[in-house]
Amino acid sequence: MHLSGENIQLFLAVLEHGSFSAAARALRRVPSAVSMAIANMEAELGFALFDRSRREPVPTARALALAPHARLVADRLNALQVHALELSQGLESKLSIALVSDINSGALLDAARQISLRWPQLEIEIIRVPQDDALHLLLEGRVSLCLAWGGLQVDSHTQFQWVAEDSLIAVLAAHHPALSLTQSPRYLEDLINVRQIAVASRERPLADVRPQVAQDCWYTNSFSMALEMVSAGLGWGNFPSSVVTPLLEEKSLVRLTFRNTENALRLPVHLIWRKHQPLQKAAQSLVTLMSPTASATDEMVSQ
Repeated sequence: MHLSGENIQLFLAVLEHGSFSAAARALRRVPSAVSMAIANMEAELGFALFDRSRREPVPTARALALAPHARLVADRLNALQVHALELSQGLESKLSIALVSDINSGALLDAARQISLRWPQLEIEIIRVPQDDALHLLLEGRVSLCLAWGGLQVDSHTQFQWVAEDSLIAVLAAHHPALSLTQSPRYLEDLINVRQIAVASRERPLADVRPQVAQDCWYTNSFSMALEMVSAGLGWGNFPSSVVTPLLEEKSLVRLTFRNTENALRLPVHLIWRKHQPLQKAAQSLVTLMSPTASATDEMVSQ
């Protein structure tokens, strides 16, 4: 038998309301139409769903066995209908975001969680890559949004929203040989002669060289690998304070102290999108949720 969404709705309505007449009122139908539809279902199934020997129909054991599956299908059908309506009202089918490898993901993941509560059927993709790769994915149109470090120049092809600020700090493994030398790094320029571990694209040159100090650099396109390399004593790293603070607290990494400047390169964190590609519904909501000046609660209520 082919069980349609309408049949499942009728079956569940009778189960939940306890009678054909009550189910009919809930569905805005006449009781005879509901009773006949259930009788047709029973004829096709080859067994009774309700015992009609009493004043009100009583579900049979077989009906009760079907009920959990029917409810599951009904829930999925309802979700499908809701999602189809949302798509017709401007919700994108997929929200793709490029996240720069060494940026703290906490705020983005919190916003994504709130988006998922509002639109449970929306597919969200987060691609974690180095800065230059993230911007390239955005300009190619492969992602809708990019969470990246703010650059020195404003790109005429993109628009951005400031969402946070973080500081890149120079750190070394606690057992790095440079810390045991009498001439350990005391000035920022001393780091020029100590190998640096940096996160960079494998395909594109560094567009922003501000975090790069040393003459000798080893590169990786994975931030987690960069942290492992520094922790292994292979070199020093210029890493976000918000990310490496736990490692500093457990003393596996050491934050260097310089005599001539503060060990902190403050950089803005921007949410960036293409200027001539209008953001769709979920992307707009994400921008609002991550904006420090906006109320996330107001945004979710207004939807």
